[in-house]
Amino acid sequence: MWLIVTYDVNTEDRAGQRRLRRVAKACKGYGQRVQKSVFECSVNEMQYEQMKRELVREIDKACDNLRIYRLIGSRECVIDSFGVDTFVNFEEPLIV
Repeated sequence: MWLIVTYDVNTEDRAGQRRLRRVAKACKGYGQRVQKSVFECSVNEMQYEQMKRELVREIDKACDNLRIYRLIGSRECVIDSFGVDTFVNFEEPLIV
């Protein structure tokens, strides 16, 4: 399934800056960054549950926000991208 993961972490203190780094690092393990706090992820159901647990554990629910959008259909059917698109499809062969 395709997901869009977005987050807004309060970075007014050092603890918030650490949370921000940890949330971004966790997201990188499941997908690719498309904007500063936005990731596109292609995961199965088990990976989704694991990712969700990791991310919820990292945020401070009192001052941070995490949103996960499940996209129905293929990426090409649900995402219109304009401007620079740095998407790399890791499910297809990579040509270097």
